[in-house]
Amino acid sequence: MSDVLTRGVLFVHSAPAALCPHVEWAIGSVVDQKADLTWTAQPAAPGMFRAELAWTGAQGTGAVLASALRGWAHLRYEITEEPSAGTDGGRWSHTPELGIFHATTDVHGNIMVSEDRIRYAYETGAGDPSAVYQELSLALGEAWDEELEPFRHAAEGAPVRWLHRVG
Repeated sequence: MSDVLTRGVLFVHSAPAALCPHVEWAIGSVVDQKADLTWTAQPAAPGMFRAELAWTGAQGTGAVLASALRGWAHLRYEITEEPSAGTDGGRWSHTPELGIFHATTDVHGNIMVSEDRIRYAYETGAGDPSAVYQELSLALGEAWDEELEPFRHAAEGAPVRWLHRVG
């Protein structure tokens, strides 16, 4: 990873109680310190828990966190990484049903869709507007947003803890 620091936020939208300590261990292994998260009940999914963590680390920490948490059943999360010197920002979203989604983001957090991705949507659509719409919807991660939105609203007003990468 880079020597340039950036920051971001990890939102664990829902995790079963048995998975919570494993999530903390995985996060701690990325940020090189114990991640003692404050878990609260997730109203959007009874029996599940949620937590948030603001982090500071080297460029690419968001991708490493997403990889550390990827593939665990019943885990819903989002990770944001702010843009930093020479690097765009990023957002990773994960749901058990859809898997992982990654998008490059600008300084305002907007998803940036590349020229090649737009051209692919046009070519795949071959004149069918609904096919172009489907491809652009996929490029924007709309299915992930739709699935995660109830979990986001359930988190309004929740506290955020800051962890800083050491070393």
